Amino acid sequence: MSKFSIFSVMGIEIEYMLVDKDSLNIQPKSDLILESLAGKLVNEVLLGDIAISNEIVMHVLEFKNNGPKPPQTNVIEQFQKTIVDIQPILQQHNLMLLPTGAHPWMNPEQETRRWPHGNDAHYQQFDAIFNCQGHGWSNLQSMHVNLPYSTEQEFGQLHNVIRLILPLIPALAASSPVLDGKSTGLLDARLYYYCHNQDRIPSISGDIIPEFILTETEYQEKILDRMYKDISPLDPKKILQHQWLNSRAAIPKLDHKAIEIRIIDTQECVTADLAIAKAILNILKHWQESSELYLDQPCETKRLRALFDQCISSGLATTVDDRELCNQWQLPSKTRSVREIWSHLIERVSAQLESNEQLALEKILSQGNLSERILKTLGKTINQDSLKQVYGQLAHCLLTNKQFEYTPR
Repeated sequence: MSKFSIFSVMGIEIEYMLVDKDSLNIQPKSDLILESLAGKLVNEVLLGDIAISNEIVMHVLEFKNNGPKPPQTNVIEQFQKTIVDIQPILQQHNLMLLPTGAHPWMNPEQETRRWPHGNDAHYQQFDAIFNCQGHGWSNLQSMHVNLPYSTEQEFGQLHNVIRLILPLIPALAASSPVLDGKSTGLLDARLYYYCHNQDRIPSISGDIIPEFILTETEYQEKILDRMYKDISPLDPKKILQHQWLNSRAAIPKLDHKAIEIRIIDTQECVTADLAIAKAILNILKHWQESSELYLDQPCETKRLRALFDQCISSGLATTVDDRELCNQWQLPSKTRSVREIWSHLIERVSAQLESNEQLALEKILSQGNLSERILKTLGKTINQDSLKQVYGQLAHCLLTNKQFEYTPR
């Protein structure tokens, strides 16, 4: 049994790109930075309250809590201090951190460099099966939110209440509108590619939105065992047959008694990231405490996935006309935009949010998600110069912990 009951703590992981300070081109130098920080080549280094580790590709660093923290902990300050503290080492190598869910002009087929150090057998196996050089593998940065449970009952409650919020998340958190130097026509292009990463073995990601499941045992039998069976002909040594193979939008970490939400694009600053994480936690907690409708009348997975796809494309402007879903969200049944839905849900839990978190969410709802603000600032002319100017501003937002302001050009 976990020592952490449902919603008592939260674990945060945020990925950032390493780029050249002048050109903003990606730089596959995560090993160099980790070695400089630790004094030797390591996969992870602990810097006070935050650990920094490698990812599958060399131009990405992951920042994460040193252990789960109560929601009231000032995690924003901890992450920001670490970002500032590593600046001297980054500057020595003419590097800086770049936020958002995807690099706007990286060519993954030519620029991808996979982590080559230590025990990278699973990276090699992923590459052999899925060819990890596309945007969905090597050009995607996200925030993961880990939430605990301590009993089978809490597992069922947490897993199934998370299902309900997943389709709405892209509308609030989209930050990847540009790939290959041009607008993709999607607000969350990162998630589009994420959804198709492992099409070769469909059971690994399912319908992205998880199935309705009540117990760990049921999850093991219906989801994990099937994935392992389906991949085994391509993975006879069972290198990938572990819980982390699961690529649904939220995945249980059964060994740690936690469920990880994986579909939140990295924002432009830590305050925006944590405002979204805290809003999600408190909305889920409110639903779990005030109703069991999500357990008594589970919503069909394919309907949740359809809304998820709409939000990837249309963001906060997506219209919802679904009486059952509105009931599940504990909102009056009527046609409304996802912007209105988020506004109602956030207002309901605003007392549990810090003032800076409330302001960050208000800016997203009033000015648009980060993708919308990026596109409005870029205007009709999207080229290398305009992208470099806007994404340079986003890097400055990360360093100063300020949200990106839409500025007409």
